[in-house]
This record gives sequence, C-alpha cells and structure tokens, in this order.
Amino acid sequence: MSVASSSPLSAWRPLLDGIVLSTAVAIASVLAEPVLKTWLGGKIGIPAVVIALLIGMALHPLANTVRFQAGMVFCVKKMLRWAIALLGLRIALGDIIALGLSTALLVVFSMIVTVISGFWLARLLGREHGFGALAGVATAVCGASAALATASVLPDYRGKAADVAFTVIAMNALATIAMLAYPLICVWLGLSPTQTGVMLGASIHDVAQVVGAGQSVSDDAANAAVIVKLFRVFLLLPAVLLVGWWMAREGGHPSDAKVPVPVFAFVFLALCLVNSAFATQPALAGFYEPVRAALLEASRWGLLIAIAALGLGTSIGSMVRLGWRHLVVVTGTSLVILGLVLGGLTALG
Repeated sequence: MSVASSSPLSAWRPLLDGIVLSTAVAIASVLAEPVLKTWLGGKIGIPAVVIALLIGMALHPLANTVRFQAGMVFCVKKMLRWAIALLGLRIALGDIIALGLSTALLVVFSMIVTVISGFWLARLLGREHGFGALAGVATAVCGASAALATASVLPDYRGKAADVAFTVIAMNALATIAMLAYPLICVWLGLSPTQTGVMLGASIHDVAQVVGAGQSVSDDAANAAVIVKLFRVFLLLPAVLLVGWWMAREGGHPSDAKVPVPVFAFVFLALCLVNSAFATQPALAGFYEPVRAALLEASRWGLLIAIAALGLGTSIGSMVRLGWRHLVVVTGTSLVILGLVLGGLTALG
C-alpha cells in the first residue's frame, strides 16, 4: 500500500485538476484568438496570452477551491520557468554581435534606467516595490514573459497575483498601441530603416508587436527590430538576477542579501549558446530545426497555460481595486524607454 501511494501517478494526482483546467483555458484562448480578430475587422487582434488571462479571471470563482489550487500553483511556479527557459532557443549570439557596440550600449542603458524608473515610480505613487520590479523589467525586456520571470524571484506579498495579472494585460495593451503609433513617429522624425528597426526593437515590449511594427515599415526595419528585440530578451537573465538580488537586499541588511539562483535562467542562457552553435551548422539543420520548432511550440503552450493558471487565481475585484496609480507606473516606464531610445538615436545620428 505504501509503495502504491508513493508512485509517480499518486504524486501527480493532486495536480491534475488544476493543470487540466489551466490547459483547457489555454486551448480556449488559442481558438478564440482568430475569432476575435475577425470580429475586430481582421487588422487588430487580442493576443492569446491576454485572452487566456481574461478567461481565467472570469472563471476565478470556479477555480478558487482546494481541488484546483495545487495544479494551478504548479503551472505558475514550475511549468512557467521551463517555458521561459526554452525561449533561449530563439536567440543566436551572432545576430546580437552584429548589432554593433553603440546600439548595444544604447539598449542596455535604456533598459537599466527603465528598470530603475519602475522602482522609483512605484515608490513615488505608494505601490509595492514588487510591482515596480514587475513594471520595470516587463517594459525593459519582453513584456509578459519578463513579468512572469520576475515574479518567480520576487518574495510573496499581498496582492502579488493581481499585480502580475495587471502587468501582463497592461504590457500587451501598451505594446499594441506602440505597434500602431511608433512607426508613425519614426516616419515623422525621418529615421532610416535601420534606425527605425532599432527604435522599434528597443522600445516595444512584446516580440509579436515588434515584428508587426517593423513589417509595417519595411523588411529591413523588421529585421533590425527583431535582432534588437532578441538582444533585450537575451538580457532577461541578468535582469532577473539583479532584481532578485535587489529585492532580497531591500528585505534586510545589504550584507545579508542573497542572490536568487533561478535554474531556468541559466538553462535559458545555455540554450542561447546551443542555438548559436547549431544555427551555424547547415549539416545539422535537418535534425535541429524540427527539434527547435517543437521545443519553442512547447514553450508557447507552457507560457499560455501558466498565464491561464495565473488568471484562474486572480479575482476581477482585486484587479479593479488596483486603481490609476498602477496604470501611471506602467505608462511611465513605457515613456521612459521610448524617450531614452529616441534621444540615443538622435545623439548617435
């Protein structure tokens, strides 16, 4: 009897209900995405990640029971980390090196100041330091994925789930606005295709919106935008580690601060290196590309399921109570990175 109770199946059984419910919400979001895009005229759509979060929040009264909690926590804590780690397969270091030193320094500087501005704005407006970290890193790196990665190294505090949910929704909304508005700003300023690509890739939050904005200008702009954006994604590892260290430092004496060691972040870096090595070997393309595509698809679904679980654990009431100050923080960080990137491009000429 004791052997049966310690079997792998029995260990997973308490998690299944929450995992199945979260997966069902993720599937529903994927099916709903093209339908909603059609309803909205076919030009602007709502990303599946936002749909999953909203469906999950709508089902929170159903999911807010002991039956689903363990599985939902597993999705948000464990599955999420491995899904983020697999994103390393999107990045080739050769493309990043081709950016040039001045562009790389501009991107890094704007990211650092943006993260700092998240903390500063949160403190100024009386929000939790954790929310400042979420807003700053999500804006500086890659939107929803960065918010979720940052959440994994933040200490638990009251309202954390609502803060994460708000950040995910706000980042997608602001990135969609940026996708439409920023190309017009580039045209107005007379930026070259390469400068336009750098501007879009360095200031828009999510990869999908970066691609959309770049393609609305030209292929050259789109290519430059994607490379710059992937450089920002590559910097997810140091961003998460530094924010985790800072939050630990804030919680006690500086000498007692311990740097959190998220294994997923180092797996992310290792996979960046693997992708960089394999991408330069044409002889391996027949084997590597299908494997890479399958793992990136697994990452996409893992992120969707984790977002769905996050939504299931977040009440709409808790979101409503956050107030205008949260919106000011995320809007402020977005304007900071936009201003820094445009200022840097103007200075570089």
